[in-house]
Amino acid sequence: MDRLWTPWRRAFVESSGDAETAPPCFLCAISRADPDRDREHLLVHRGERAIVLLNRYPYNNGHLLIAPLEHTGDYAALDAATANALTALTQRAVAVLQRAYGPEAFNVGMNLGRAAGAGLPDHLHIHVVPRWTGDTNFMPALGDVRVMPQHLLDTYDRFSPRFAPRRGKKKRAR
Repeated sequence: MDRLWTPWRRAFVESSGDAETAPPCFLCAISRADPDRDREHLLVHRGERAIVLLNRYPYNNGHLLIAPLEHTGDYAALDAATANALTALTQRAVAVLQRAYGPEAFNVGMNLGRAAGAGLPDHLHIHVVPRWTGDTNFMPALGDVRVMPQHLLDTYDRFSPRFAPRRGKKKRAR
């Protein structure tokens, strides 16, 4: 089997250990970082209760993560305002991806808990993955390699302006 060297994934792989040796939560760190570093962190939107960022290890180009600012893995215990913010941002993410990339479909969901596949079980997040017919091919199945046609920073530059605050006509009172 050929080897594909991915040293940038080392921190992610090493963080899957126990809580005592794991690095701090990357979602919390990114949400608290200086907004001038948003491009470096692939953060496309800062909301009052949640953030939207590109997945650093995407399944497809445009793969987004939507996470509450609150550090929690307990979806059932989210307050209604935060749950509503996550839902609204998920809808907005789908709309933005539709305009930016024109995908044929989407996978939207969460992995709640390590047994469900959560790589970060203590900070829930929603995955929004744009999909196209034919985006699965022999490379992952036979070569254990995923082919990404666009660099993450190019994706960020194409995508982040579409998440800028909406400036539209103000509604007139009737």
